[in-house]
Amino acid sequence: MTSRGLGLGIAIWIAVLTIAAVTMAPAADREPNMLTFANPAGQSQTFNRAGALDMDNPFFQDLGTNGRRCVSCHQPSNAWTITPENVQERFATTNGTDPIFTNNDGSNCEGALAFSTADRRQAYSMLLTRGLIRVGLDVPEDAEFAIETVDDPFRCPHGSNDASLYRRPLPSTNLRFLTAVMWDGRESSSTTTVLQDLAHQANDATRGHAQGAQDLTAEQANEIVTFETGLFTAQSRDRSAGNLASQGANGGPKSVSAQTFFTGINDPVGLNPTGAQFDPNVFTVFNAWGTLQRSHDDPATDVRKSIARGQQIFNTKLFTISGVAGLNGQTFSSGVTVADSFSGTCTICHDTPNAGNHSVKAPLNIGVADPSRAPYLPVYTLRNIRTGTRVTTTDPGRAMITGKWSDIGKFKGPILRGLAARAPYFHNGSAATLEEAVEFYDTRFNIGLTAQEKADLVAFLRAL
Repeated sequence: MTSRGLGLGIAIWIAVLTIAAVTMAPAADREPNMLTFANPAGQSQTFNRAGALDMDNPFFQDLGTNGRRCVSCHQPSNAWTITPENVQERFATTNGTDPIFTNNDGSNCEGALAFSTADRRQAYSMLLTRGLIRVGLDVPEDAEFAIETVDDPFRCPHGSNDASLYRRPLPSTNLRFLTAVMWDGRESSSTTTVLQDLAHQANDATRGHAQGAQDLTAEQANEIVTFETGLFTAQSRDRSAGNLASQGANGGPKSVSAQTFFTGINDPVGLNPTGAQFDPNVFTVFNAWGTLQRSHDDPATDVRKSIARGQQIFNTKLFTISGVAGLNGQTFSSGVTVADSFSGTCTICHDTPNAGNHSVKAPLNIGVADPSRAPYLPVYTLRNIRTGTRVTTTDPGRAMITGKWSDIGKFKGPILRGLAARAPYFHNGSAATLEEAVEFYDTRFNIGLTAQEKADLVAFLRAL
C-alpha cells in the first residue's frame, strides 16, 4: 500500500482500517477487491469491481486547503458515510482536530470559534451526536416563499447563507443505482447523465467541504467517479443468522454488483422505458430462506426465517399511502395520476430491484423534516408569498433548489444496502436505529404492524 498524496495521519489511519478488515475477514473473503468491516449487526463488505483499493485515487488525496479528503466523510468502515461513533472516536483520538472538525460546515454554526476541547465538543455537537454536516443554502431569487422566522437552538449569528440545514453525508457506494445526486437533487440536471452529475458533485465537494482553491481537473473528477461507481457495499454476515449468502440466499456485495439497473426499472407509475409492469416483489435476496425448515442443529435458522418474513412484509404488506407530497395527487409524464389515498406497499417508493431507492427522480415529503421529528434542529417558518400561508420545517428540502412551495420538505429516498453499518437514518439522523425507522413508518402510515412484524422488518433491513 502506498501513501503518496496522503497526509501521514490519514495514511496510517486508513492502513490500520484496511489491515483490520483483512484480518477479521474469513479466509474465503480475503481477496484484494473485498473490504470487510465489523458492525453491531455483524459485518459489511465492499466489493470493488476495479480490484484492490487504489489509495492513490484522488478520493483519498488532500485537494483542498483544510485537510479534508472525500474519505473524511465517506468512511469504508461505515458503508462509505460516517456514524456518530466514528466521529466521536476521531474526536477523542485527535482532541477534536481531525479535519472533519472544520467550521466551514462541520460546526453547528458557521465560523464557530472553539479553542478548548469542551468548546469544540459543543461547537460540533450535531456532527458528534447525529453525524450531520451543515449545508448552507440561499432561497432562490424567484422562489414562491420567503423565510419569515428562524427558531435556532444554537443561536448562531447570521451566516453567509439564508439557511443552515443539517444533513447526513450520503454513502459513496452502490452509486450505479442512483437517479438523483444529493438528498435534494441539487447536483442533478435534466440535461446531464448521473456520471456527469457525480463529477460535478466531486468538484463542488472539493471547493466547498474541502475549501479547495481551484477546481478539480477533468481527470481528477473522472477518477473519483470511476472509483466510487466501482464500489458495491452490503451486509455479508449477521451476528445471529451468520453468512447472508448461505442456503441459497444472495446477501453480500457481489450479488449487488451484478444487479441489473436502468433509470425507470420497475417504476410504479408507468415510467419504465421497457413498458414492463411494476412488480412489488422488489427484494428477492432472501427468497430461499422463506422455505427453510427449523433445525435444532442450526440455531441461526429461526433468524434466517425472520429475515425472509421481513422481506416478505416489505414487499407485500399493504397499507394506506396518503399525504405524501410528490406522490399522492401527482400526475406523472406517463399520464398516470396517483390517487390522494391508495393501498400500497413499502416498495411503491423503494422500487429499484434489490437496491431499494426510487428508480426515477422522485423527491417526496413523508414528514421527516417536521419539527416534531427533529427537535434538536432550527425551525424555519416559511411564508407563501402569494397566499400568505405559513408552514414550519427543519429543512425546506427540494424547495431550496426549485423555489417551489410544493417542494417544501421533499427529499429523495436513499439506497437501502449496507444499512446496519451506517446509523442513524433519514437525512437528519432522526432515527437512531432501524427499530426507530420502522416505528416512524408504522406511525406515519398507521400500518398496524405487530411486534413480531416489526422485529422481522428490522432483521431484514439489518441484513441488507
